[in-house]
Amino acid sequence: MIATVFFIGYCPVAPGTVASAFAMVILLIFAPSDTVILFILITSLILGTVASEKVAKESNSKDPSYVVIDEFAGYLTAVVFLPLNWQILVAGFVLFRFFDILKPPPIRQTQKIAGGLGIMLDDFLSGVISNLLIRVFLLL
Repeated sequence: MIATVFFIGYCPVAPGTVASAFAMVILLIFAPSDTVILFILITSLILGTVASEKVAKESNSKDPSYVVIDEFAGYLTAVVFLPLNWQILVAGFVLFRFFDILKPPPIRQTQKIAGGLGIMLDDFLSGVISNLLIRVFLLL
């Protein structure tokens, strides 16, 4: 349930995008504080690493497509400590998905890391880069 984000990972079309969109909608609806987002993010990163490691071993797959906790946590990383307006949340979604799908260096290199940490790390870095870019755009 954790690795698939309440079974969103079994969505037949673009499960990672759906998991990211789910995180965005949660933030749009509930507008949690930075502290709450950070708590959910840290919890997602820790539990996601453990759960995705277990699912990857059980499925005998390096990164099963139905494991989407990494996209959920990556999106939260993209928008943590930023204003929660719809423009920022959409920008975070678009940038995060762009970097997560294309995986430019140094993101691509993290895929060499095995297990749950490897599954989570590329999405975390995609989120960090997205967050930093949004911050730059906000300064312009």
